[in-house]
Amino acid sequence: MTEKKFYKISELAREFGVTPRTIRYYEEIGLLSSQRNSPTSHRLYDARERNRLMLILRGKRFGYSLSEMGEILNLYDVDPTQVKQIVRVLEYGIKHLQEIDEKIEELEKLREEMLGLAISFFQLLASQEEDYYDEETRGFIAAAREIVESMHRDQPPNSGHHDTAGKK
Repeated sequence: MTEKKFYKISELAREFGVTPRTIRYYEEIGLLSSQRNSPTSHRLYDARERNRLMLILRGKRFGYSLSEMGEILNLYDVDPTQVKQIVRVLEYGIKHLQEIDEKIEELEKLREEMLGLAISFFQLLASQEEDYYDEETRGFIAAAREIVESMHRDQPPNSGHHDTAGKK
């Protein structure tokens, strides 16, 4: 008979790049459970708990809340076929994908607004006498104009700006 593999909290923390405190917290809120030979001994986690930790961390990376992850993990105990678990993962996953798309849209609008502001600043600078600028300022303006023009050319197709960065 093969002996069951157990992991110390420090081993799991190192493997997954989290702190032992994080793992203890997941245990406190019921997402993980450990075994101890005595109240003073090390917390030991079996392969099932290691897999649960891996899923929790993946879920967190995907934007799932700990509450959502708890619900998903607990469904496995209720339905060993994993159908309910898969359906719930898809349900939450679609919700998170929609949230990501909304954030991307917001960021694209913010990017467009910031580029527009930068372009208007360059147009304002172009109307000023360059004699007032020292060498360092002229160099910065030229480099910044180049960067903004490059970013402006690389804008997403839906953006509305077709202006130049106010070259003199």
